[in-house]
Amino acid sequence: MNLADMLSFADMNQLTAIAGRYRCECKQNSKQDLIQTLLYTLGSKDFMEAQVREYSQQDLRFLNALLFDERSYLTLEDLLAAARAASFDTPAGQNGGYRDTVARFKNGGWLFNGTSQQSRYLFQVPKDLKERFRDRMAARLKEGVEPGGEPDMYREEGDLAAADLQALLRFVGQDEPELNLEGAMYRRCQQMLMNSLHIPEPLLTKGGWRFGYGRACEHYPPRLALLYDFARHRRWIAEDGQRLRLTSTGAAVLEEAKYESLMQIFSFWLRLYKGAIPNLPSLVYWIGVCADEWVTVKSLEHALGWLIKPFYYDDAGSILEKRILRMMLHLGMLRAGEAASGPVVKMTNWGMEMAQSKQLLL
Repeated sequence: MNLADMLSFADMNQLTAIAGRYRCECKQNSKQDLIQTLLYTLGSKDFMEAQVREYSQQDLRFLNALLFDERSYLTLEDLLAAARAASFDTPAGQNGGYRDTVARFKNGGWLFNGTSQQSRYLFQVPKDLKERFRDRMAARLKEGVEPGGEPDMYREEGDLAAADLQALLRFVGQDEPELNLEGAMYRRCQQMLMNSLHIPEPLLTKGGWRFGYGRACEHYPPRLALLYDFARHRRWIAEDGQRLRLTSTGAAVLEEAKYESLMQIFSFWLRLYKGAIPNLPSLVYWIGVCADEWVTVKSLEHALGWLIKPFYYDDAGSILEKRILRMMLHLGMLRAGEAASGPVVKMTNWGMEMAQSKQLLL
């Protein structure tokens, strides 16, 4: 429902609270006057610009979470969890409790209770407010990025991830590589596999921490780890004792020589990295908004870094460059190059299509 519908179902207490929040001049005992005044106030262009400009980064992260939540209704626990996630490491009492955050947004006209007996204790966000917030946030973020100029040469991987997924299946089917005690292929086998891929990566060195980005990230470089986890998830390969083997399903896929859809790999990547980067879908969307032309990676980090929560030893910049932009490059969503201004990126047509897809705009 849109704002007008939700205001008409709201009780007088909430309408009065919203009117008081924005210092509206209207008859406090007239529901019709309250609704008309609030529609005029909250529907104005200045209102949304002021919200995006004046809200703290924590509040904007909370709204961003609501914007990309696909559920029609949210429980109080859902909202409290979103408020907690948006706070990053800020102590709960420093800017008011999480319940205070929910109450502020309810009194600000962003959250309304359901209209039926079953949904009266649930919450929803007006659809038109979501759309206007998305547009205003897009304008704000784009203001923060700098054009990078088209590089003389750039890298684009297209659908090579799908091709290398086939190469992985072929390698496993032919060699049935031996696994060490940790369940990983020996380095010699890994190097042989890398030599057969279109996009090879340096093998991992000893030391360092590796977790949170899929099961295979502990043993293999990020791109190979994604393909390995995807193939294992689809049950095309299986760790059978001390050997990695191709399953009958994997053999059928290989025999058909049919490339897996990049959309499927992209969707799997979103789910795989969600534990470490909970708001990854929204970040992909905003990157699509900001990088429709060549932009500098440095300015992209400046524009989006405040939306990214550090994950253990990965800071916001590292997550953006290594975990998001680089993987989007591997998935054919980005072009990357070097200009006079430094590293630059630009979305591909397919990347723009995926970044604006319904699964990100729910």
